[in-house]
Amino acid sequence: MTRRHIVCFGDSNTWGYNAESGGRFEDDQRWTQVMAAALGQDYLVAEEGVCGRTTVFSDPLDPGLRGMDALPVVLMTHSPIDLLILMLGTNDCKERFSASPQNIADGLERLIRTARSSDVWRDEPRILVVAPIYIDERVYDSPVAGEMGACCAGKSRELPRLMERCAARNGCSFLNCNDHCTVNQVDFMHFDLNSHRRFGEVMAGQVRAMI
Repeated sequence: MTRRHIVCFGDSNTWGYNAESGGRFEDDQRWTQVMAAALGQDYLVAEEGVCGRTTVFSDPLDPGLRGMDALPVVLMTHSPIDLLILMLGTNDCKERFSASPQNIADGLERLIRTARSSDVWRDEPRILVVAPIYIDERVYDSPVAGEMGACCAGKSRELPRLMERCAARNGCSFLNCNDHCTVNQVDFMHFDLNSHRRFGEVMAGQVRAMI
């Protein structure tokens, strides 16, 4: 049986970080696996989320998290690919990167162009860009305030508009997760449990429409 291969490339919200426990949501709770269950056996979903991953920025405190370095290997690992889902940008908002919202969107564009030029596609390249969840202003009083630094919430608010333009310019589909998801009440930047369920169901419908 030929199955459709879907790669979900993202950060901690794709990995399934649970801010209440400091660990990971269970397999059947993460949006990636909710989506996989809704799609059924004709689809193979690869979870490629890593906490702290950026688009193109090298982190001096946490090496190995630059998405541009990981993406080519991930694509080759799961080829042939029918659909790539990109959801990154939250970690790029950290103060230590000094990146503007436009810089972050430009980093996403580099990932898109790298993926589109890769020889991994079963047919034509299909890429779904997902704008990441807004970082709530309450993050500055949360346990991750020092990690994220100043201005991260404001930057995150600018990303959907810029990423939608980037997706259109590069022939990609676009979805804003903020239309379906809410943050938890601990660190105010990760999906709460109900958002994983809702988002997974929405994404299953999006995938069916694309392939």
